[in-house]
Amino acid sequence: MKPLRPALLAALLACATPLPALAANLKATVSQAFQSMLYLPLYVAIDEGLFEKAGLDVTKETAGAPSVALSAVISKSAQFSIHGPEWTAVAASKGAPVNVVANVVNGAAVWIATAPDFPWTDVKSLKGQTIVTGLMPTTSTSLFLKLLKENGMSKDDVTLTQVALGTEPGPFLAGQAKVAVMYEPGLDQVVAKGMKVVLGFPEKYGPYAFSAVSARKDVDPAVAQAFVNGMQAAIRLMQAEPARAVAVAKREFPNLDPAVVEAAVKRMMSEKVYPDSVDISKEALTLGLDTQIALGNLAAQPDYASFVRRDFIAKAVAGN
Repeated sequence: MKPLRPALLAALLACATPLPALAANLKATVSQAFQSMLYLPLYVAIDEGLFEKAGLDVTKETAGAPSVALSAVISKSAQFSIHGPEWTAVAASKGAPVNVVANVVNGAAVWIATAPDFPWTDVKSLKGQTIVTGLMPTTSTSLFLKLLKENGMSKDDVTLTQVALGTEPGPFLAGQAKVAVMYEPGLDQVVAKGMKVVLGFPEKYGPYAFSAVSARKDVDPAVAQAFVNGMQAAIRLMQAEPARAVAVAKREFPNLDPAVVEAAVKRMMSEKVYPDSVDISKEALTLGLDTQIALGNLAAQPDYASFVRRDFIAKAVAGN
């Protein structure tokens, strides 16, 4: 029997030696409208390595506006965007090949705060008052106008002081108004200064599709499934270990008072602002988009069956 040649022997030995697991080569970019505490499930998925466990390398970019984030998806410079689903619905109604693939925020994450001496009894207490709120278009102001209408009032019954998003605490704490409509973490910033919360939209409206992950209809199915899987794993981790979610939030918002960050996350978790899963119910989507229809921003509800990619959602929920 002839001896094996060195090159052949080396090849055979290489085949017999167990190979290391191949690293996942799936990559994706997600464009978020803003760096927002509302998007904590995304940050948990990134910071806790849950996208990597799902086989996906994710790069996060901040667009500065929902429309810009969605435009990145439409132009294919990003695979996913995170913002209110109404932006996706409007774009889809105009022919853009986009839909939503996962839930991110499932509660109407807006609250009304007042000065401690404000005589609040109900919404009609606001008649004639100056209200600090976000510059339109924004969901906080949209929801507030919806609330007024539901109570037989209109924007003419109050004086709106609209300011850039995130700056609402300034004029409110300075005494320019005794009422403010707010997102987190601004809400808990003013609560820490003695202001009181008189109405929470999450409790009032229940499940409400507030923010979602959007993608093109022709997104790579493997990439989309891995992304939705990672988001689902993040939501599960937040529910099982809320302290880890708080720790991620403190890392993502290092310039905020850690006590405010913790209070904001705990409030949103207790009031079910963060979802139980990546699923988006038809009822929650309808309620969320009805607000935009009432304001004239959207003509009609999209077809739920084609607008929500339940194939990705169902597999992620079943696997996590």
